[in-house]
Amino acid sequence: MSRRGESVPFAFIAEADRFRSNVTPPPPARRSFREVAGSALVGLTVVAGLVGSVLLGLPALSDHETPSHQPPAAAEGR
Repeated sequence: MSRRGESVPFAFIAEADRFRSNVTPPPPARRSFREVAGSALVGLTVVAGLVGSVLLGLPALSDHETPSHQPPAAAEGR
């Protein structure tokens, strides 16, 4: 099978950067109240989860010193 020696004209790719269309795309559709309220509710849920996890994790992160090392009460009678 012989290959053609002709080059394929790819000049249109180089000119694509300079091409400007006079056709404007349609404006984006407006979001309904339900869509806006739903996305706000999801956002609030995520933020509330993050705040709640920080508040619940703060006692574990505190640097309070535990009382001196004492043996358990069950071991006192030995």
